[in-house]
Amino acid sequence: MIYLDNAATTFPKPESVYAAMDKFLREKCANPGRAGHRMSVETEQEIEKARVTLAKFLGIKHPERMVFTFNATDALNIGIKGLLCEGDHVITSKLEHNSVSRPLAGLEKYGVITVTRVANSDDGFINANDIRNAIESNTKLIACTHASNVLGTIQPIREIGKVAREKEIVFMVDAAQTVGVCDIDIEVQNVDMLAFTGHKGPFGPPGSGGLYVGENVKLRAWREGGTGFEPESLSQPDTLPFMLESGTPNSVGIVGLRTGIEFCIKEGIDKIRTHERNLALRLVKALESDDRFKIYGSKDENEKVGIVSLNIKGFDSGEVGAILDNRYNVAVRPGMHCAPHIHREIGTFPEGMIRISPGYFNTVNDIEETITGLKAIADSA
Repeated sequence: MIYLDNAATTFPKPESVYAAMDKFLREKCANPGRAGHRMSVETEQEIEKARVTLAKFLGIKHPERMVFTFNATDALNIGIKGLLCEGDHVITSKLEHNSVSRPLAGLEKYGVITVTRVANSDDGFINANDIRNAIESNTKLIACTHASNVLGTIQPIREIGKVAREKEIVFMVDAAQTVGVCDIDIEVQNVDMLAFTGHKGPFGPPGSGGLYVGENVKLRAWREGGTGFEPESLSQPDTLPFMLESGTPNSVGIVGLRTGIEFCIKEGIDKIRTHERNLALRLVKALESDDRFKIYGSKDENEKVGIVSLNIKGFDSGEVGAILDNRYNVAVRPGMHCAPHIHREIGTFPEGMIRISPGYFNTVNDIEETITGLKAIADSA
């Protein structure tokens, strides 16, 4: 299988991730913080080691503000629903994944909040001035993606964060497509909350992720229960990270996430991104002058993560995906990618498009074989 769906989940994982998770499950996988025996203590130590690694990786000064979640969707829901109150106004964009759009739409539907969705440019970018112009007296949150999961375009979060800081508004970033692929420093980029998943750029397993909660952010716990901290109290602890980490954690997933991040550090973010960008660029260059193909968003790979979204004229994206899978053994992602607003904006609703997302373990030969398959499908029209 030529796997080109890394924007959904990276595959394969580094061998070190498989080995670390296997070793942990066999030797240490007890319940952390709930007992005093050696295995429990060692499990807690592994989790805290992961917390410190991630904090350092993302420029977080206080590791306890790095909360482990089950994925980016979980993190975004914790942040959005833990922050917003009746009467609040939120600014977001039309580029967002449903992990941002649906929680906001749900609160909007029930009359809890109001939402402004700023448009993006034709090539897929948000303008910080549009964010500034949308601010109202009751704006509580600005929430936007770091990189579009549909177009791959990297947004100017530093500039947007600067606007939020000037107006004392909480700025939340969905970094599902960028952690492990782009350099992130929450202080430099003015980020108050950062949500990410472990199974994409960090090379971790499904069921892992995190939420950074800045010092100026006060959240309500939306999941309450056992934490191993203050067990005598019937009230949820108000101390991070315990306040937001109720229940037995995915400790083996956290170990895998930490090991994946360590792999990113060892290889180098610039090296990883350059490899993925070059593969995506090779694909674009092979198809952009062929008028049978429509490529969406910016074609400048310096402004994007490794995502190329396209359609073949006369073909449904699902049909193309099935042919690539069954005839050419190439895995891509057809459809709407859980982001209906941007598909409406670019005219691909409801049919969607084909998303091709090379990863660090893909090769030039993988891309050449995919180009051959795409052109053969176009020839068959």
